[in-house]
Amino acid sequence: MNQKSQANGGDLLVQVLREAGVDTVFGIVSVHNLPLVEAVAKQLRFVPVRHEAGAVNAADGYARASGGLGCALTSTGTGAGNAAGSLIESLSADTPVLHITGQVQSQYLGSGRGFIHETKDQLGMLRAVSAHAATITDAAGAGDILRDGVRRALTPRGGPVSIEWPIDLQYAAQDVTEGRIPPAVELPEPAADDMAAIRAAIAAARRPVIWAGGGAARAGKELTALIEQWGVPLLTSNSGRGAVDESHELCIGNYGATPGGRELLADADLLVSLGTHFRSNETGDYSIPVPEKHIQIDLDPAAPGRVFPATVAAVADVAAVVADLLATVEFDGLVDPEWTRRAATTRDAVRAKQRAGLGDHAALPDAIRSVFPPTSPVARDVTIASSSWGNRLLPFSDPRTNIFPRGGGIGQGLGMAIGATLADESHPTLAIAGDGGLAVHLGELLTVAQEKPWLVVMVFNDAGYGVLRNMQAATGPTYAVDLATPDFAQLASSIGLDYLRIETAADAEPALKAAVDKRAPVIVEVDLASYGPMPSPFTPPVTVPK
Repeated sequence: MNQKSQANGGDLLVQVLREAGVDTVFGIVSVHNLPLVEAVAKQLRFVPVRHEAGAVNAADGYARASGGLGCALTSTGTGAGNAAGSLIESLSADTPVLHITGQVQSQYLGSGRGFIHETKDQLGMLRAVSAHAATITDAAGAGDILRDGVRRALTPRGGPVSIEWPIDLQYAAQDVTEGRIPPAVELPEPAADDMAAIRAAIAAARRPVIWAGGGAARAGKELTALIEQWGVPLLTSNSGRGAVDESHELCIGNYGATPGGRELLADADLLVSLGTHFRSNETGDYSIPVPEKHIQIDLDPAAPGRVFPATVAAVADVAAVVADLLATVEFDGLVDPEWTRRAATTRDAVRAKQRAGLGDHAALPDAIRSVFPPTSPVARDVTIASSSWGNRLLPFSDPRTNIFPRGGGIGQGLGMAIGATLADESHPTLAIAGDGGLAVHLGELLTVAQEKPWLVVMVFNDAGYGVLRNMQAATGPTYAVDLATPDFAQLASSIGLDYLRIETAADAEPALKAAVDKRAPVIVEVDLASYGPMPSPFTPPVTVPK
């Protein structure tokens, strides 16, 4: 056993993070986390972000891009409260994030004296926005709580884990020894009766469709083999994108609620859904036609039948179920060959229709894919560019590069991009944001300037909240959507960042290529006033009650 002398809680945290494969931590230093930050800064890489929400977003992006654990350090009270919104995002995406927040001295904990940075029931708040939350109550048990937190976060459908750590116990002496993260929670195996029912439903179908969600992201190899052997169309949620390379002729993608996707579903005789929430914005508020026969596979016991009736269900890991089917089902001849051909024609048709609605804006995803390698993470904030073509037309071949706020919160994309680019600096990362979303955490541009990652920040400037402006303009006057916007060239210059500008479709590819070639952070402004509008103004696929 390796042992260190004169160690404290910070050294213990570093040891546990090393065991989990974490080399970079994001956070803000505070009087209530000093020993933790000091140890991380000396022994790992500590990235001092400008807001606690940015710390969690960056840890989230780091986890998604690396496929491992992200870690954020915040202060207690207000600092932990600032992190809460971003923890909600991690919770909605089941992202493995370890959030360590300070706490007041244990002797004052819960006393209600108004001790500096203390807040009422911080643990209760953290439980509400985390998959699991715990308090370190003595120095001897700190290692067990930290390692259990890592285990819980990394378990599929785990999500963020928050641990509050009183400052006196952070400073307490620790015998830091090599440990081991406890084994992940065992995933449920598919029941034999369920698998028999699934095989029978597959054998009876001639026009099946697969809908893959985020729960299929770890099953890309198996899922690709399944659609090829079976010859079936693949629809995905936004979270399921990249599990199968979206250049595949059978992969229609995130187009289930479009007219072409609806027509395909209406003519299908079987739907196989794999690890998906069937989110409202991806199903037209649950209005898509679903075949009478529906196989639903999900790790969540509450998922089967929650949105659409399921005639056959299995609570199990998607990869295990698909692997079983590949080993036990003879797929040759099960599907009508015309149905297989229809996958490719539908795939082409939905993209052609979208490109027509985008007009010159279709040049932007084309330029991105021409310039950025497929290994580059693309972190997309909530903005028109992301919600229109970024979530559908821009192709992905690896789910780890498909990074976006699954909870729909604006302003989180830049922090996610910072984490994603620092997870692997061998390739460029792209951040896509609107001027309104970027303003939410504009301070994180200072983090970019300080850390100097290979990051291109692509800002779509329409001087306001364009999505809501389009919604309002469709029915009446606009209000609360026009915003003061900085001069991005001057802003970039003031913090030492390079700046480029896109004013027309012809500018897109050369500007992005020039940005990537710098191998440094660059702000690329897309001036939408010069670029011009889309032929079909984008509005979000949500129903607003009248």
